[in-house]
Amino acid sequence: MSLIRWEPFTAMDEALTRLPALFGRWSRTTGGGGFDPEWVPAVDISETGGEYLIKASLPAVKKEDVKVTVEDGMLTLSGERRQSEEQQGEKFHKVESFYGSFSRSFALPDAIDDSAIRATSRDGVLTVHVPKIKVETRKPTTIKVQ
Repeated sequence: MSLIRWEPFTAMDEALTRLPALFGRWSRTTGGGGFDPEWVPAVDISETGGEYLIKASLPAVKKEDVKVTVEDGMLTLSGERRQSEEQQGEKFHKVESFYGSFSRSFALPDAIDDSAIRATSRDGVLTVHVPKIKVETRKPTTIKVQ
């Protein structure tokens, strides 16, 4: 039997956050009514020796319209992509871009320094740096049975 390393950000989180987006795209593109959830930005999560990196694809979203919060071990990215005003004489034939509010939440591992989390926005990508802290591993102690 092989052991599989548990990763803090994986399949279950992806499945739960992508499912509403799939239905939202279906209803918008096919004209289905009634179900219009928030749009969900794509996110890449990676890890280096000293930090976790969360990169959210947020094209056409101003950094003033993005909010990053940490509370009770959950990191939340939220904000809004605003639709630009139509220009006079401009006629849209097809709109595939999603507009409106968004929110993504991620459970953080225990060994992080939440007071040192920082975020930067550049070229339509929000990058959140979540620094790790060193946790001393305890050696097992053998107790003599009497």
